[in-house]
Amino acid sequence: MTKKRILLLPKTRRILDEMGENIKLARLRRKFSSQQVAERANMSRPTLSAIEKGKPTVSIGSYLLVLQVLGLEKDFLLLAKDDELGRKLQDASIRTNERAPKRVDKNG
Repeated sequence: MTKKRILLLPKTRRILDEMGENIKLARLRRKFSSQQVAERANMSRPTLSAIEKGKPTVSIGSYLLVLQVLGLEKDFLLLAKDDELGRKLQDASIRTNERAPKRVDKNG
């Protein structure tokens, strides 16, 4: 079976690199070895290493498991939280009536 090559834009590549580096720094600040984190996350050391390098081939669930071991799983909820572009697009597509609705005459 051949491996599927994942093509990323340079900007996306930098984001993954930075995320991996942040995870590695969080591990080191807690003075956890890579073996400890890998065991607690129920993964191999090479998988943890791939996460810390920001490899796109690692599942998002594996990233979440490592964040959980480091006590940072709530950071995961911040992904796409403030969707400014989406809100602007949503607001732009809201339709308004061209005319005000007719008044109902109470006197009949």
